[in-house]
Amino acid sequence: MTDDEFETEFTKMSSKGQIVIPSKIRKKLNIGDRSLLAVTAQDDLIILKKVSSNISSEDMITLKLIEEAWKDIYKGKYKARSKDDFFKEFREW
Repeated sequence: MTDDEFETEFTKMSSKGQIVIPSKIRKKLNIGDRSLLAVTAQDDLIILKKVSSNISSEDMITLKLIEEAWKDIYKGKYKARSKDDFFKEFREW
């Protein structure tokens, strides 16, 4: 598996609302104590993005694009894509 391939791991939420990011993913992304993560959610999808303590303008643009994409989806302005095409475009982000 190359660095740009997606890796899926499973985790559970604790009674305190905490989740564990699996160690393989933490190591791959260099996430440790005090790492800052941006969290966004829509319906059943939760997205975590590692960010520096100062969110960059690129991160803000990405978050804005995600927000706009969800608006377009709800307006019916989307096209069906294969899984491979979706992940290819997602990696380009």
